[in-house]
Amino acid sequence: MFTGLIEEVGRVLWIRMTDRGTQLQLTAPKLAPAVAVGDSVAVNGCCLTVSGHRGEQLTFDVLEETLDRTNLKRLRRDSPVNLERALAAGAPLGGHFVQGHIDCSAKVISFDRTGEDYRLEVDLPADFAHYAAYKGSVAINGISLTIAELLEKSFAAWIIPHTKRHTNIDNIGAGDLVNVEFDLLAKYVERMLARSAPHD
Repeated sequence: MFTGLIEEVGRVLWIRMTDRGTQLQLTAPKLAPAVAVGDSVAVNGCCLTVSGHRGEQLTFDVLEETLDRTNLKRLRRDSPVNLERALAAGAPLGGHFVQGHIDCSAKVISFDRTGEDYRLEVDLPADFAHYAAYKGSVAINGISLTIAELLEKSFAAWIIPHTKRHTNIDNIGAGDLVNVEFDLLAKYVERMLARSAPHD
């Protein structure tokens, strides 16, 4: 479990096929000393397990399903990635509960400055639209955000300057893919409603 509060923006060293499958290696000077092999780390919002650790470098094994569903398949050397360690028992919860299980990757429609803040509009795939709610929580590239506008085929969130400076959202633009995880509560409500619905 994570909170959607990014601890560090790491940099990709490589992502490639090996004899163990697809592996991702990145550098994270701040985070690396605080994690060990076997720990969970959210990488652009995807919960991955540390499979290798040397100095400031972290290595992860990446499943094909994860590559298919997320923007990790588009990573290249020096790509910036948002990083967050798993939530520790008793730690403050400043964002919202984020599982690290990406629902989909979606295209950025626009990312524009308005006054001191920034408006991020993201495509809303029809298969996931029922999870989005006005003023509801959403994680984009692992960042805990609030849906400020719910449109017919998209949603928008406002980004404060601090978030822009301290996450990889500073590097995105129209047409880029972002990882989206909708609020966990919406999924439980859907499940409970489905179970209580009358059956013919």
